[in-house]
Amino acid sequence: MRRRVLHGPRAALLLLAACAHQTCQAAQPAAPCDKPVYLTVDPAQMEFAPRLADMLRRQQVAVTFWVSNLLTQNGEGSLGNQWGTWWKQVAQQGHDFASQTYDFAVWRGDLPGYKPRFRVRPASGAFAGREFTYEPAKYCEQIEHATRRIEDFTGKRSLPLFHPPSGAASTKLLAAASACGYAPVTLPKAAVLGTRSLQAELAAIRAGDTLLLDLHAPAGSQPWALENAEPLLAGLKERGLCFASLRQHPGYQAWISGHGG
Repeated sequence: MRRRVLHGPRAALLLLAACAHQTCQAAQPAAPCDKPVYLTVDPAQMEFAPRLADMLRRQQVAVTFWVSNLLTQNGEGSLGNQWGTWWKQVAQQGHDFASQTYDFAVWRGDLPGYKPRFRVRPASGAFAGREFTYEPAKYCEQIEHATRRIEDFTGKRSLPLFHPPSGAASTKLLAAASACGYAPVTLPKAAVLGTRSLQAELAAIRAGDTLLLDLHAPAGSQPWALENAEPLLAGLKERGLCFASLRQHPGYQAWISGHGG
């Protein structure tokens, strides 16, 4: 008999229900640590996010999820209603959330002129794949929409932080995000996990680093994180490192406190 394999929010919720039945512990550091690593996650189209969340739970690691409404396999966005219960469960495991725009609006360039204007290409929504001109207020609406949506699901205040989709941004775009209350978090290429082997990543990571696990992957392939995230977390713990969300990052604590986070 062929075994039925479930995908999407239903499979994720079944996994979380099983976890609750087994009295799983929340994803938080087991003990205080003076050597934190600030791990962030881009869940992409959510295909692999439930499996990663389960790894984080097993390792008792708290992270910051960058949220947007990318289209998922069930035909709804990752901030659609069918994912709402899953997001709430993830929040209850101790994770934090911050925006990378509702439509994953990727910066394509600044337009000339005295007033800042940006060319952007949304990766989701009714106009996905087309380029548009956004003024700062429009871009801030995109940041705010994702923020409020995840708060509706989780009942937890989102962090007043912003990660540019695909890491693409200009100085003017980052200034616009700051002006509307969101501190930009930009990460160098070396901070994106998976550009090196597992052993090379383990050797390179230092206390105080902010890192990104990106679950985007070409069609038919799996992201680096699925095979390597759990041994990476375990290996860093063996080195005496621990994990925290950006809420505890000394570079953002004052901003978060001053902006209602």
